Amino acid sequence: MSTTETIVRADEPLDLTLSEAELERRRDHVTEFIREQFEAAGADRAVIGLSGGIDSTLTSHLLVEALGADRLHALVMPSEVNRESNMSDAERVAADLLDVEYDVVEIDPLADAFLDAYPPAEGDTTATGNLRARIRGVLNYLVANHEDGLVVGTGNRSEAQVGYYTKYGDGAVDCHPIANLYKQQVRQLARHVGVPEDLAAKESSAGLWHDQTDEGELGMSYDTLDSILALHVDGPLSTSATARHIGVPEDAVEYVRDLHDASEHKRHAPPGPEPLY
Repeated sequence: MSTTETIVRADEPLDLTLSEAELERRRDHVTEFIREQFEAAGADRAVIGLSGGIDSTLTSHLLVEALGADRLHALVMPSEVNRESNMSDAERVAADLLDVEYDVVEIDPLADAFLDAYPPAEGDTTATGNLRARIRGVLNYLVANHEDGLVVGTGNRSEAQVGYYTKYGDGAVDCHPIANLYKQQVRQLARHVGVPEDLAAKESSAGLWHDQTDEGELGMSYDTLDSILALHVDGPLSTSATARHIGVPEDAVEYVRDLHDASEHKRHAPPGPEPLY
């Protein structure tokens, strides 16, 4: 996806607010899912990359609820393009809010080594941004393998449906506990479990290059994206009906549908030919 200067915002975005009872059911559902995954794998530890964003913050809170703080190992992996406040927030979550073991690993020397090995990629924003995400994924698995653990992902439903993640980067995990939650609902559940408001309301950024924001790169607000996904991609409404219902141009709805269709390969294992016998 390329950075888009104009951010589309629905006139009347769909309200996906969950009641307190619904939030509690989802909390229980996610923590039970986590326990089942770790029991099935016989894994001792959970490893998570903490970015300082709401997705990893909520997921880490739920991991502690499900497994206990002593079974979570967080990695904070800054680079020159990460805003300093993001890494400070990540350490705040690990040290102050959850009191879990964490390590800070600078990834720029690793990224530089790759670019030294293949200089033509230097200056390619997308390629180098994805490189950083994949380096973080490799580090997560290095620690998880060493500790007999599982790498826990932080992907949500909104981003999965449009492929807004790096294949074999932040998409390279053993499970995604909040994969069934739209972005609006991630923020709601975060508040429900006690995440401080400044973190719950924080602007989202993958931190892959300077001044990158998720909504800027997607070209629309998360409330708008959630609405189109819930009504059109996941729901029954046509393009025109969705556009009328929330107050966006039809081409915004078509854009989200195109992102969903083009990213289908990310949601499945790599294909191979059918067996001949």
